[in-house]
Amino acid sequence: MIIDATFWVAISFFLFFGLLVYFKIPQKINETLSGLITNIKNEIEESEKLRNEARTLLENAQIKLDSAKKEKDKIINQSKKESERLVIEINEKFHKSAEIKKKVAETKIYQMKEAAIKEIKDTSVKIAIDSVKKIISTSIDKNKLDAIFERDLEEAKNELKKINS
Repeated sequence: MIIDATFWVAISFFLFFGLLVYFKIPQKINETLSGLITNIKNEIEESEKLRNEARTLLENAQIKLDSAKKEKDKIINQSKKESERLVIEINEKFHKSAEIKKKVAETKIYQMKEAAIKEIKDTSVKIAIDSVKKIISTSIDKNKLDAIFERDLEEAKNELKKINS
């Protein structure tokens, strides 16, 4: 048998693998790799959980956003209806107050007209009485004149009472 360099390489090769097996290096490498694989699997599972949680949070946020939009639309519509109702109500109040003011003005005009007519009648009666006095005083004697004056004065008073009441 020839012991040459190839022989010694083969022996050192087997010795090297023998020492690796003796010190359980492949098991340690296997355990380390298994541990790394387990860690990676755990991280993947955790990232999946986080992704699912994020998806759930996103869906919840989207639902809340949609409900907030619906609520906003509802509030806007309700505000529009309320403002339209208020405008109609204010418009009706304005028309009612305008009607009341118109009626008050008409009443004042009627009262002023009635007062003017009464004043004209009173003045006319006074003028007529004064005229009759002058005519009677110039055409009739004193005794007859006093009797006629008293009678006419009573008639005028009665007529004035009828007009005033």
